[in-house]
Amino acid sequence: MKITDVKTIRFKYMSKTVRDTDGHGHPGPEHEAVKTLLQIDTDEDVSGYWFGANPSVIESVINPALVGLDPFNREWIWDDLNQRQRLNLGTMSDRVLSTVDCALWDLAGRALGQPVYKLLGGFRDKVPAYCSTMCGDDLEGGLATPEDYANFAEWAMKRGYPSYKLHTWQPPYEGAPSVKRDLEACAAVRDVCGPDVPLMLDPYHYYDREGALRLAKGLEELDYYWMEEPMDEHSMSSYIWLTSQTSLAICGPETCEGKMYVRAEWIKNDACDISRAGVGDVGGITPLMKTIHLCESFGMRCEIHGGGPGNLHALCAMKNGEFYERGLQHPFIDHDEPAPWLHELVDPMDDQGYVNVPQVPGLGMNINWDYIEKNKVE
Repeated sequence: MKITDVKTIRFKYMSKTVRDTDGHGHPGPEHEAVKTLLQIDTDEDVSGYWFGANPSVIESVINPALVGLDPFNREWIWDDLNQRQRLNLGTMSDRVLSTVDCALWDLAGRALGQPVYKLLGGFRDKVPAYCSTMCGDDLEGGLATPEDYANFAEWAMKRGYPSYKLHTWQPPYEGAPSVKRDLEACAAVRDVCGPDVPLMLDPYHYYDREGALRLAKGLEELDYYWMEEPMDEHSMSSYIWLTSQTSLAICGPETCEGKMYVRAEWIKNDACDISRAGVGDVGGITPLMKTIHLCESFGMRCEIHGGGPGNLHALCAMKNGEFYERGLQHPFIDHDEPAPWLHELVDPMDDQGYVNVPQVPGLGMNINWDYIEKNKVE
């Protein structure tokens, strides 16, 4: 089997999410947006897919690099693209590597008639989820107050989620960041959920050491499960310092560049208690599995960052990760409504709080080709 083409398809859809000036998503007025589908074709009429790609990079860099190669040589392809990154960081981001790698895994599953998690080894067919909120906002009835977070947590418990994570207020919102306000929201959520529900916090990412420690000490008293990314992750020494000062589990790194290599350094230097990685953070399923097995060899959990089919299949092929991050969620957005370009959800959750991995070949994306064709952008 050989790759014959690597291309993108762009199409319009109506979005209900907007981004603030710092890049965080929030509910907003419905507006037209554009989505990109990456498609990798072969000479045996089997293709692989992934949503989210940079069309210009795919056309100018990825297509020439992949056409003619065996799509099952994912390890060689990922290593080649990883090496190309060094002098092409402006175009060859980890997100680019991730889209290509995930599409190749989808292709392999479709070609072999197996869901990807089974190709990865297979460990379970469902995982418990946590409700992961959007960042705080100023919308009435949204996530504007500690009480709003508590009300949404109460809804999440009734929906069946066994766990809940707050993303609190960040700039440009007035008064953000605030350790005091973050802890007030965390306390309100604990009061609603009771003492036995695992709760987590992902706060402002650039607190200084003093602020991060104040947060950690407050979360210790509230018996929170973990905290992630309260400081700039490029300062590993700050995290070494923080983990030595608190009994609260510190989870990371999340967004720091460096793939499995930087996570190895964090583990070696006691900068975290739980490691953190997702397909978009490290460049695909291939390096994510390397990271997972690295953590396993140190007896450490690797909590998967973000939702989506790539992360879900990786979770179902590992034993040292506990939760699926189902989000980002908000009182004004129905997370159980499939995207219009899909016939069904890729992460359906039952009433017991478990997300079941699709059992169809590939990554389980039941693509609505009629919708894409009708809304195609030339």
